[in-house]
Amino acid sequence: MFDSVFQSETMQVGEFFIVVGSALLAGIVFATMCFFKTRSTKSFLITAAILPMAVTLIILLVNNNIGTGIAIVGAFSLVRFRSLPGTAKEICIIFIAMASGIAFGLGYIAYGFIFIVCAGAVMILLEALKVWDKKSDPKDKMIRVVLPENLDYSSVFKDIFEKYTVRSEIVRIKTINLGSMIRADYHVVMKDVTKEKEMLDEMRCRNGNLEIEIRCAEYFRSEM
Repeated sequence: MFDSVFQSETMQVGEFFIVVGSALLAGIVFATMCFFKTRSTKSFLITAAILPMAVTLIILLVNNNIGTGIAIVGAFSLVRFRSLPGTAKEICIIFIAMASGIAFGLGYIAYGFIFIVCAGAVMILLEALKVWDKKSDPKDKMIRVVLPENLDYSSVFKDIFEKYTVRSEIVRIKTINLGSMIRADYHVVMKDVTKEKEMLDEMRCRNGNLEIEIRCAEYFRSEM
């Protein structure tokens, strides 16, 4: 079982289905393991399940062809640096489309059709199933705050968070407005969701009534 499944230099139909199916199974197992130990969204887990299959097809198509490998690297570089940032699922869709396009370009018409149809079907199936769905906690919030540059984002709301939250942490810091302001993202777990308005009012007094946005943490992660 530790020997390669490829018995010749030419890829056979049976070998294709074995390696692609194994990659999909391994991806689903890995995504399931990540589901229990990470805060990843369902979109990201679906991507983690399907990407091994897409990468497998690309490796099969390259098959020690240096010229094809360099062309693929260039194509994916254009996608990476010439595209707007998207969700994990959108990146996966682009990856699948390019992998099938490479198959068509190399003359593997049947393999290209099989792959893109199977990948699309798996994505639709995983999206429709309840697998990897996490129940959102109304106490789990993401708070995005705009601060003047002279305020210390690590401690400016410390006493407020101790009063209204069970746990709080800084998850992202970014300078905006040519560096004159700071945008800080905090992940908090509320003690009492009915006190959210009171916490917001105290934070507005602390940051000079600049913009504050509170979202459900699960919705925030789906956009990352």
